[in-house]
Amino acid sequence: MEHVDWAYGLAKELLETTLPRRWAHSQGVAERAASLTPLLGEEADTLIAAALLHDIGYAPDLVGTGMHQLDGARYLRDVAGADGRLCRLVAYHSCADNEARQRDLFDVLTKEFDQEAPDLARALTYCDMTTGPDGRHVDVTDRLAEIHSRYGPEHVVSRSIADATPCIVSSVRSVEAALSDVRQADAG
Repeated sequence: MEHVDWAYGLAKELLETTLPRRWAHSQGVAERAASLTPLLGEEADTLIAAALLHDIGYAPDLVGTGMHQLDGARYLRDVAGADGRLCRLVAYHSCADNEARQRDLFDVLTKEFDQEAPDLARALTYCDMTTGPDGRHVDVTDRLAEIHSRYGPEHVVSRSIADATPCIVSSVRSVEAALSDVRQADAG
């Protein structure tokens, strides 16, 4: 819980006033992460903390490259002194390597941050891509459509999400299947 309490305070400080909708989304993503505790066990604490922090790179004072995943991870590493796992999860959340390619930042991203364990990365993608901007649970296809609608077809985020769609959908379906297996085992 130590990571979660710290992450909550930091994310709230950075997002609540300047980006209240982004803060609502981050809280919803963290709720989704907490729902994965039966699947992740002790790793859930790390996932919940990453969920709270995943979008801090949108905070106006943190924007550097314009790639919120990289800007947030850099802040966590360089200013907040965060755990390396949290930095890596934020840096690569929701198949961010696709956006890094679109922004010509792939070499920068991969030089500065290694990727985190695939199970946690998939879990964070699941949480982010099944939570709408207001923090409510949504289907992944609705979330992807909302992103495209919000940014428009030519925006770098829309292009990167289009490229990342197979990765995102695969991550979401993988976590949904694992959750189903856990629920069936608990019921049986």
